[in-house]
Amino acid sequence: MCLIAFAWRIHPDFPLVVAANRDEFFVRPARPARWWEHGGQALLSGQDEQAGGTWMGVTPGGRFAALTNHRDPAAVRSNAPSRGALVPHFLGAGKSTTASFEELQANARHFNGFNLLAFDGDTLGMLESREARRQVIEPGAYALSNASLDAPWPKQQRARAAMATALAGEPDVEALFTMLRSDRPAGDAQLPVTGVGLQWERMLSSAFIRAPGYGTRCSTVVLFGADGRVRFEERSWDAVGRPSGQVLETFQIQ
Repeated sequence: MCLIAFAWRIHPDFPLVVAANRDEFFVRPARPARWWEHGGQALLSGQDEQAGGTWMGVTPGGRFAALTNHRDPAAVRSNAPSRGALVPHFLGAGKSTTASFEELQANARHFNGFNLLAFDGDTLGMLESREARRQVIEPGAYALSNASLDAPWPKQQRARAAMATALAGEPDVEALFTMLRSDRPAGDAQLPVTGVGLQWERMLSSAFIRAPGYGTRCSTVVLFGADGRVRFEERSWDAVGRPSGQVLETFQIQ
């Protein structure tokens, strides 16, 4: 994922709500969300067909994980293992968020920079590999992109505010998808400097990205109900931003 807005324990009926965009090159093959099995564990997620991993997923038992890459092209190593393996590894581990992060942090240096958001059914946590920082998330509304959780990127700030507004009453799923579809760029004075050049910084500054050969491939909203019900909706987009598919799954946590 390249933008993840999430709310943790701010709505009485939905303790965890996630709204996220996956941005990727369109030539990289991927499958839309479905139930599949990885290492004996069932999970609901899309799948990267090039490396076999995924960017976000949930299990029948209510475990959840999502991943963003840390944008720093100068630090990317072509021989590093795929970060897409991190999500299914956590989902299938059966360990607490804290225990999983302790194990993963020792090996995080082998991967290119990443941020991993993970929920074991009780504890929501985040591991930021570049800062070698892991934390338990406190109640609140948050947004994460391709830097740290507290980075002042305009699209993170807008996404966080939109998440809080969408949960002011009954969760407004369409408002969350509207936020994910926003192609409003940041002004040049607000742009981060991540090493991709000014033109790309501009194109990557909106929540929904349209760039040559690259852009937002899918948007996903996941609601974890206090009653144990999970609602997972993914909407896919083609290379010019038109709808190209939709997946809606609801299930009771086992």
